[in-house]
Amino acid sequence: MHLWTFIAICGIVFLVLEIFTPSLFFLNFALAAFLTAIVSVFVKTTFVLVLIFVVLSFVSFVFLRPILVRKFVKSKETGIDSKYIGQVVKAEENITSSEGVILIYGERWDARSENGEFIEKGSQVRIVRNESIIMYVEKV
Repeated sequence: MHLWTFIAICGIVFLVLEIFTPSLFFLNFALAAFLTAIVSVFVKTTFVLVLIFVVLSFVSFVFLRPILVRKFVKSKETGIDSKYIGQVVKAEENITSSEGVILIYGERWDARSENGEFIEKGSQVRIVRNESIIMYVEKV
């Protein structure tokens, strides 16, 4: 069996592992193995090929994996972004960086000022973000 064939089979094994554990972890090794198989047609030294595989795996893991994860892995969103974030509501109580209340969709939510400014009761505010059950707002 030729060396490039063995390395390509290792790449296929990594692809199969990626299918069963969809974490975009083994995909990096599969890509490195396929590229190393191509290089092995021209380079016959096993030590050099192992070194190339390790370097390509590292580079793929460090640079390619974050891009792939951002593009293909769906985060576990609660759906709160589309329903609440960006909405303009009225402050039910004075809002500071440590206390306050807003009313949105008939629900009463604890609110905090995003930038620490004092917001008077009755002012219009925009929901900027949330952390758990606290909405962070800014004055409109």
